[in-house]
Amino acid sequence: MFGSASSLLDSQARDWPVFTSLMYVLYCAAISSLLLGAFAMVLEHTVVIPNDDPLIYFHGRWDSSPGTWWAGSGLKLNVKNLEALTLNLGPHTTGPWTSVGISLNYGEFSTANISAGCNVIPISAAFKAGPEDTTVVRVNVEGWQNNRMNLESIVLNKGASLVPYIPSKLVFEFVGDSLSAGQFLPNGVDQAWPFLVGEAYKAEHVVIAQPGAALTDIVSYGNQHGVSFQFFRTEDTGYFNTIDHNFTTPWNFARDKPAPTHLVIHIGANDASQNVTATEFVKVYTDFVGRLRTIYKHQPIFVFTPWGWLHPDGTTSRYYDGQYQKIVDTRHAAGDKNVFLVDTTGWLSYADVFPGNGHPNIPGHERIAREFQGWLENWGLEPERRWSN
Repeated sequence: MFGSASSLLDSQARDWPVFTSLMYVLYCAAISSLLLGAFAMVLEHTVVIPNDDPLIYFHGRWDSSPGTWWAGSGLKLNVKNLEALTLNLGPHTTGPWTSVGISLNYGEFSTANISAGCNVIPISAAFKAGPEDTTVVRVNVEGWQNNRMNLESIVLNKGASLVPYIPSKLVFEFVGDSLSAGQFLPNGVDQAWPFLVGEAYKAEHVVIAQPGAALTDIVSYGNQHGVSFQFFRTEDTGYFNTIDHNFTTPWNFARDKPAPTHLVIHIGANDASQNVTATEFVKVYTDFVGRLRTIYKHQPIFVFTPWGWLHPDGTTSRYYDGQYQKIVDTRHAAGDKNVFLVDTTGWLSYADVFPGNGHPNIPGHERIAREFQGWLENWGLEPERRWSN
């Protein structure tokens, strides 16, 4: 005999979870097949470059994720047959985005706001290469804070390939604070005098500078350490505010390839603001240069005097007057004649700084760059005649 209507409904109710589970599995399989098919179609038309590809030229400080620290850190690519470029970034990227400067074939840098996930970088028709042509792509984080770019992979158009990037013979490394990191500038470090000097010289340039940081290893304006400590770490001085990475790791200086050919130091404003005495500052600075010499044996080191804080009435507040000369003299007395004083007195006027905070504005940074380039040329260093690639 057939069962009752109620027993039949009970049977259907018992069997429904099995039926829906089976249908869900079949649905997921169908969707997965479609997605895999679409993904395969995408892969057929792209070239995926993993983040450990040896032809990616990394500059600045990157941790193992890999992610950027310090303003101006980034990467360079030399791409054959470039038509399309995508940066896939991981979760350690600053949210909701980080601003990067992008330059094609050594042209001017333009700003792109990139975030975790897929970031398509527009390539104008003027820069799209032919099958045998190459395009140099330069990418660097602009910000003096919120500047972490966590690279997962790079995607190029089908037919594109990486070829070796040849770094410049000149490599500048700049060490400093907000006056070098481009604080308050619209495009950050890309408009700061160290970056402009590097560009004028057609050189590689790395900026190890952090606003608010003293050279002395003290807490200063939110920075847990001074540059005399942090310079030798991968992370910048704001590391302790970073939720996913509130620790420091030693920087492997062998990763700087090529090593800097010239070092430029402009620091001391925050030491003075934190009442570090002149005697203590000279000792810290002299010891810092001595430690640099254990890494950079023969490179010229340029010690900037401060241009000071400019006031509307035409006066200038100076700090550590005459002390930078003592630092250089001490190194010379120790036999290190390759340390040079760069006297910046008179380089800026009040029109060259932001009213209220005294930091150089865009014209001010441009003026500093011109002044230093003139100083370097008088010293004997000429810009490269052409870019290395």
